[in-house]
Amino acid sequence: MHGEIKTLSIKNWANDDKPREKLAQKGRSVLSDAELLAILIGSGNRQESAVQLSQRILSTVDYSLNELGKLSISQLKKFKGIGEAKAITIAAALEVGRRRRGQEGPRIEKIGGSGDAFMLMYPLIGELEHEEFWVLYLNNSNKVVHKSQLSKGGITGTLVDVRLVMKKALELGAVAIILAHNHPSGSIKPSISDKQITKKLKIAAEALDLKVLDHLILAQHQYLSFADKGIL
Repeated sequence: MHGEIKTLSIKNWANDDKPREKLAQKGRSVLSDAELLAILIGSGNRQESAVQLSQRILSTVDYSLNELGKLSISQLKKFKGIGEAKAITIAAALEVGRRRRGQEGPRIEKIGGSGDAFMLMYPLIGELEHEEFWVLYLNNSNKVVHKSQLSKGGITGTLVDVRLVMKKALELGAVAIILAHNHPSGSIKPSISDKQITKKLKIAAEALDLKVLDHLILAQHQYLSFADKGIL
């Protein structure tokens, strides 16, 4: 019909350009990130196929799926051809991938250094858009007996319940703790508040013969260790 607005649906593409068929026939590993994203969104707009639109979206985040996963629904909707339903589909798919990666990560139970603590905590808080503060409780063999979230959405000295942390440590029979939180800003520089919290918990722990072994700040794929830097 004259004047009808059409989108470039996957169904109308040439066989070589159909990522769904390509995945079914050749396997998921042969598809590019843009082709996988195109399967999620199904169609592009009048000017672009779903793959072309996906390539354009990925180009704005330097082709990083990790960065794409941080875009909000409203940010995704700014792309022509991406409505709320498609934006939600993209966000949900990337969140599933994030959770799967966390479950498939290395099973680290014994902490031998800051690198082990980072690998244990990264799947939990490394890519979050808000701050979370966690505590790892260790026994005398440096095995993690428990990990728990202490606060969410921001960190200040007033939000840290020192008594709760120490009570949990005693209940678990832990002899040491490791503190960890993330900086969504991407900076791993410790703030004054970060240092104050560390000092506050360290003093309380020493009074109960507990050790604060480290405090990690995670940001993207990097981290800062208070112990490694000698500022614990």
